Amino acid sequence: SDLRQMLATKSVENIQFLPFLTTDVNNLSWLGYGCLKQDWTLITVNTIGAALQTLYILAYLYYSPAKRPVLLRSLLLLAVLAAGYGYFTLLIADTRTRLARLGLFCSVFTISMYLSPLADLAKIVRTKSTRCLSFPLTIATFLASTSWTLYGLQLRDPYITVPNVPGIVTSVMRFWLFWRYPPGQDKPYRPLHA
Repeated sequence: SDLRQMLATKSVENIQFLPFLTTDVNNLSWLGYGCLKQDWTLITVNTIGAALQTLYILAYLYYSPAKRPVLLRSLLLLAVLAAGYGYFTLLIADTRTRLARLGLFCSVFTISMYLSPLADLAKIVRTKSTRCLSFPLTIATFLASTSWTLYGLQLRDPYITVPNVPGIVTSVMRFWLFWRYPPGQDKPYRPLHA
């Protein structure tokens, strides 16, 4: 995992900060949705997720040689969360409307997170290498999105069900990419000279 790599190398080299930040926003948003809905499964899972993502952010900040950009992005996250909290709690009085709008926000944000790894699709096909994809993360994404889809179906909650379906689809696409371009296949080779 990225955290393990940071701790082992005491460096953030080749580790992107944005996924930690966006996942933290996602967890905190779903935590708000869970609190508003009084759903203890959403509350528990997203409290743990937000705590872990915050730990990752703090570790990244600690090992990052350029602390200013990391701090600025983290402060921007806090400002966005404060603005969102203000909007959803102060400006929308009706609880059902608040739940619907927060659910829609969480859904759109989750869909964008699931679709973001597809930005590397052209690079993967062009280079015939899945080096930029994480197989363990693909498995975790598939299992999590499948679990949340089933949970959303059980609750008849489209805000939980719908955004997790793209997670299943993109995970299946990434599994296909791993099958099509197996890791290790892209190792450079030197021709033998006679």
